Amino acid sequence: MKSGDLKIAWAKQYMPVLSSIRRRFDEEMPFSGMTIGMALHVEAKTAVLVETLAAGGAEVHITGCNPLSTQDDVSEALDTREGIHSYARRGAGVEEYYAAIDRVLDA
Repeated sequence: MKSGDLKIAWAKQYMPVLSSIRRRFDEEMPFSGMTIGMALHVEAKTAVLVETLAAGGAEVHITGCNPLSTQDDVSEALDTREGIHSYARRGAGVEEYYAAIDRVLDA
């Protein structure tokens, strides 16, 4: 496993409420056919939320709300998940930061 995957797996262990919701979402698929756009701190705990929404059938597009808080390894791990697209990059300049927000809004 890569470091981003390991961080996400570690965070999942300490988020039993989201794990419970995810199990329900796996069956009910409440977001099937929907697209969810997010601008949040891209780190392991947020990744668990993103995966939970995707488990509910959503196509999730996420970028960082602060380029200094983005964990690149977590962003890269999210981007490998089916139905999840992460555009966040730590240290993104102003143009790249706003372009990523535009990509989420255009999704």
